[in-house]
Amino acid sequence: MIGLALGFAYGCFGLAMLCCLYRVVRAPGLPDRLLALDTMTVNAIALLALFGIDRGTGLYFEAALLFAMVGFVSTVAYAKFILRGDIIE
Repeated sequence: MIGLALGFAYGCFGLAMLCCLYRVVRAPGLPDRLLALDTMTVNAIALLALFGIDRGTGLYFEAALLFAMVGFVSTVAYAKFILRGDIIE
């Protein structure tokens, strides 16, 4: 039963990644693209967690945590660059 649930979750998050990729390419503005990239980061974290559950190891959860930290910092830095044109003041 867990295999069926994991397969369904893989499909849902894979479809969400494709939708976000479409939004990154076809978004009308730069802030919309930034939000789509941030959402792709969240979906990638979820896929890493699902893969960790599927394989039964904690290594992928640590990778998801590192990916979340890097994704957050990069999103904040890119948003600051969009708003001010400079990252470091």
